[in-house]
Amino acid sequence: MKGFFLVVEGIDGAGKTTLCELLKNSLRSRGYDVLLTREPTEGKYGKELKRRITEGKITPEEELELFLKDREEHVKKVLEPSLRSGKLVISDRYYFSSCAYQGARGLDYQKICQANSSFPSPDFVILLDIDPSVALRRKKAREEHFEEEVYLKKVREIYIKVVKPFPHLIIDARRSPEEALSEALKALDKCLKK
Repeated sequence: MKGFFLVVEGIDGAGKTTLCELLKNSLRSRGYDVLLTREPTEGKYGKELKRRITEGKITPEEELELFLKDREEHVKKVLEPSLRSGKLVISDRYYFSSCAYQGARGLDYQKICQANSSFPSPDFVILLDIDPSVALRRKKAREEHFEEEVYLKKVREIYIKVVKPFPHLIIDARRSPEEALSEALKALDKCLKK
């Protein structure tokens, strides 16, 4: 029995985590066996990545390398077993984030996508799209080294390019969480009935 793999993406402050929680609860109430996961993970490489980003001591290449190692572990230990067992897996970020964020830091986003091509493809991607200035206002004081408006504009542009080849939905993240959830569920209903 094959599961269903849903990825939720967007720049920081777009509302990904909120939407993931709402989707998890709504889909569970409809009888789906849902697993919510996220990247970076709490595994060895994910923790190292978060620590080094917080300290600001990491190059784009090192960041990408740690993301790839973290993702490989995530796929082997969580994603593949869960999908094989028939779960509906929601991931708060996946390799689209690496393409967009490291791409905006100067790496070739197409090569990053290629480096991730051996990992399971999502069945559906939801991109929460928001103007970076709005996202930064939402995040207020927590503006880390990579969260500058010009940088986030590049991230947003790459996100829109990299989700296009996949079944996807782009939601205006200025909408309320409830409106975003309603729009997401309508699109998912069509996919899940196939």
